[in-house]
Amino acid sequence: MSEKVKLTASDNHELDAYVARPSGTPIAGLVVIQEAFGVNSHIRSVADGYAHDGFLAIAPALFDRIERGVELGYTGEDMQKGIALAQQTNDNAVKDMDAALDWLREQNVRKSGVIGYCLGGTMAWLAATRLDVGAAVGYYGGHIARFAQETPRCPVMLHFGKLDKHVPKADIDKVQAAHPDVQIFWYDNADHGFNCDQRDSYNPGAARLARERSLAFLKQHLGA
Repeated sequence: MSEKVKLTASDNHELDAYVARPSGTPIAGLVVIQEAFGVNSHIRSVADGYAHDGFLAIAPALFDRIERGVELGYTGEDMQKGIALAQQTNDNAVKDMDAALDWLREQNVRKSGVIGYCLGGTMAWLAATRLDVGAAVGYYGGHIARFAQETPRCPVMLHFGKLDKHVPKADIDKVQAAHPDVQIFWYDNADHGFNCDQRDSYNPGAARLARERSLAFLKQHLGA
């Protein structure tokens, strides 16, 4: 079952969020953090998938501070607009993720984690270092190295494609050196966006393996 809810951040900014509910009692809460393309059909499908696996999933609309109702595709003008919006995203996004976590607490879930993709991969790292979460998973977050000096407060798993020119391996090696406990996986023949079945870079094998690892990791650390 899915619905749209309103969240209020600590600075009183109001934003939309997509919620996908499991059929029974939730294993835990899970904040699904968008790519640079808004809470579009792909991100909603990710939330739906984790709800099917037992999580109460919520995807906050991080672009609502800039433009409301953003849902973009992955080519042409949509791609350029998504990049421009992502470049305008700042620390306020942390407040919006925290608002989603507050909403999950109000639903009486015992623990909550985060999982993010692209822009959301970097935001998942910031959630792990700045917010109260039980576990964090990030896919191909291009700016994590900028925040490598921040120490995660929870277990973290990161996924990257070996063909991804947006994320230099040397940057992630710095993250690994600073935080050896972080689990980092690299996928052969996988490019940026390999998890998204709406992108040309979709790699079904890498996506399946990364999701299996992510699901087991989230269940392990969030109490299932």
